[in-house]
Amino acid sequence: MGKFTYDSNLTVDFDDRVLAHIQIVIGAKLRRGESFYFSWRDDPLVGGGRSTVWVHPGISIAYKYFGSKGPALNRDWVEALSLSANSTTGLQIVNEPPQRVA
Repeated sequence: MGKFTYDSNLTVDFDDRVLAHIQIVIGAKLRRGESFYFSWRDDPLVGGGRSTVWVHPGISIAYKYFGSKGPALNRDWVEALSLSANSTTGLQIVNEPPQRVA
């Protein structure tokens, strides 16, 4: 279970595989200087519900992975997450599509 830390004061647990994919999407948008919302479902242990943060280049973001090896990436999932991030509702964790065989 990895950790996403936003502005040094909000830390959220995500599966390492999910975290690796959102890191790519967030990094691409921030490299282009784009700001956007990022929303996720909160774990029932912290009260459930949903949380949303406004992501922009001036905010510190850190990714901490539990595993020592990076997970294999699914390009189709990165694309689906990117489409979500470019929508008016912002980045939301969408289900991983099956990986296409090249």
